[in-house]
Amino acid sequence: MTEISSQERDYLPGMGKHYLLPLYDVVHRVSALRGVHEQMIALAGLRDGHHLLDIGCGTGNLLRATGKRHRNVELFGLDPDLKMLARAERKFRRDGLTVRLDRGYAQELPYPDHSFDRVFSSLALHHLDTASKDEMLAEVRRVLKPDGVLVLADAVLHDHKHEHLRDNVGDAVSKRIAAAGFTVEPTRTKKLRFFGEVGIEVARVH
Repeated sequence: MTEISSQERDYLPGMGKHYLLPLYDVVHRVSALRGVHEQMIALAGLRDGHHLLDIGCGTGNLLRATGKRHRNVELFGLDPDLKMLARAERKFRRDGLTVRLDRGYAQELPYPDHSFDRVFSSLALHHLDTASKDEMLAEVRRVLKPDGVLVLADAVLHDHKHEHLRDNVGDAVSKRIAAAGFTVEPTRTKKLRFFGEVGIEVARVH
């Protein structure tokens, strides 16, 4: 695992609290998040030789699933939580997968311009404040190659008090991604246990 020195930032751990880390993989299993990951992998259109980055990779579940299906894709994972990365590294070692893991932040990706063919982000965007969301998307566009693709999944939250007035959060995310310089496909949605509805965005650099 490679550590990248970076200006320290506050971040919200994957389960909201550091002491809940042991429950992270349990929640992944019982929530059926695996189905979202399978759909993300299928939508990415990965090919041999592609370089793929997973932002907010946590304990590596999405990268692990990707590596088992695409043995000739170069895998990279980024997360600010060293304990999460340590768990991910142990999983990859058991599976015989080669993955580069870096400690860092979505708002300042520690990679050169045009480094990746594909970028994943699974249930990480909602952890960021408004300014950080825009910073992350600008960074994703920077590190993607000209024909690169972002596949992003995030929770769809509904304002039930103002249901007749609200903008669907999936639409809001799509608009934010488009404003960052992407061509965005229609949002796919999938229901999860405990998490409610998840929107999956596929966006190509233009």
